[in-house]
Amino acid sequence: MKSLLAAMTVLGGLCAGAGAASATCGPVTIADMNWASAGIAAQLDKFILEKGYGCTVTLVPGDTVPTLATMRDKAEPDIAPEMWNNTIRTPLAAALTSGALIQTTQILSEGGVEGWWIPKYMADEHRDIRTVQDALKHPDLFPAPLAPEKGAIYNCPPQWGCSVTTANLFRAFKAEEAGFQLIETLSVAGLEASINNATDKKIGWLGYYWAPNSLLGRHQMVRLSFGADVDEDAWNSCISVAGCPNPQVSSYPVTEVYTVVTRQLAEREPELRDYLSARTWDNATLNQVMAWMEENRRTEADAARHFLQTYPDLWAKWVPGDVAAAIKAAL
Repeated sequence: MKSLLAAMTVLGGLCAGAGAASATCGPVTIADMNWASAGIAAQLDKFILEKGYGCTVTLVPGDTVPTLATMRDKAEPDIAPEMWNNTIRTPLAAALTSGALIQTTQILSEGGVEGWWIPKYMADEHRDIRTVQDALKHPDLFPAPLAPEKGAIYNCPPQWGCSVTTANLFRAFKAEEAGFQLIETLSVAGLEASINNATDKKIGWLGYYWAPNSLLGRHQMVRLSFGADVDEDAWNSCISVAGCPNPQVSSYPVTEVYTVVTRQLAEREPELRDYLSARTWDNATLNQVMAWMEENRRTEADAARHFLQTYPDLWAKWVPGDVAAAIKAAL
């Protein structure tokens, strides 16, 4: 009987907490962007806001530019969990300065990361290879598929901006003179297939990739140093411009990836703003969650629940204790 009464007391406390939350938290809309990491973040916020704070949450399909515009002009949706600032830097800065939008936290603590990578087994076996310059001394370790006497550097799909930057950096490093070919991949699937093939055979691979990404949760890869700092002027004026005549070596700029909310939500729901200001994760964790989702053919909602079940020590720091208890009870 004592155990039963204790359980009823705990349950009553949770229900009271949920009722109190729902009394102050009304409808909330969240942008559901059309890429995996942002989709998982949207589903994660939906679960936490509904189960922990008692909100009524609606996911709204979105993409970076139109979502920014509707948040700024119509205060809808309330939250964009994963806003990549590189493509909207100027209009976002204006919206933040005007007070229409508020930037809460860098949801990707390391930002969006780009670079040239090699498999970890290659880095472990060849400890002299830590930079791109080191790798270019060994074309024999990274054989081109149709010309194994030459080395290969894999580019990203041609319709992506990274195909321009990779091609220009290939020239900046004088990689052709070092005995390398630039291998064009026609799609993301083709780029991933080249990595899968290399890792299955335990042979060398060198090329462009980015994080967060599910592939980096399946394969251990090492990002090579470019042996140079980020040169923003060179990047903007040349490296990112197709046909730039004289590209110079520069590291890839790290893309800041923030959560953005409307001023109306921040003022109406300060508890949610506190949560969204604390909620952040690193690329390695997100890579693992995305890899789990892909390998198990699960949805982004499933991936969000998997994260909550697998990493309680991480997410419990984002919310008050009573909210964390309500979320755990709902899992």
